Amino acid sequence: MEVLRRSSVFAAEVMEVFDRSPTDKELVSQAKALCRDYINSRLVRAGVSWSKPECNAPVPGGKLAEVSTILLRLGDELEYIRPNVYRNIARQLNISLHSETVVTDAFLAVAAQIFTAGITWGKVVSLYAVAAGLAVDCVRHAQPAMVHTIVDCLGEFVRKTLVTWLKRRGGWTSRSVL
Repeated sequence: MEVLRRSSVFAAEVMEVFDRSPTDKELVSQAKALCRDYINSRLVRAGVSWSKPECNAPVPGGKLAEVSTILLRLGDELEYIRPNVYRNIARQLNISLHSETVVTDAFLAVAAQIFTAGITWGKVVSLYAVAAGLAVDCVRHAQPAMVHTIVDCLGEFVRKTLVTWLKRRGGWTSRSVL
């Protein structure tokens, strides 16, 4: 009887892990990992080098890696349809890439503008495309350290603006993603 009780308790604990919603911190961490992967992909495509993404990058074969692949594919389509929107971001914004404050403020202003009329997965993809376009500009203008600033900035925007919306949809790795 004790064995049965213990296995029931164990089963309940396992189900709780699988049924629980992701925390704000997990969603932000995942958003930043997706951002690093998206940026790295765009830097490789642009033929510019940057330091390897940190250890939080999506692990191949994991659910977040699947989301990353989908995000990149949708980003490809979006950038193909509107290439001028997602290239030369710094020039379009008329900003200097030498100031962390300027880059952060500009990115946050664009992010806020993207979501003024509500949140959709398409707008989320657009946010990642803007972040990557700005990161490519930074690396091309000898400011590779700004890439980390952009990733952190996107994470902060997700924390302040998108976490509740993401939670309602089950997080990044839910079946309803993208």
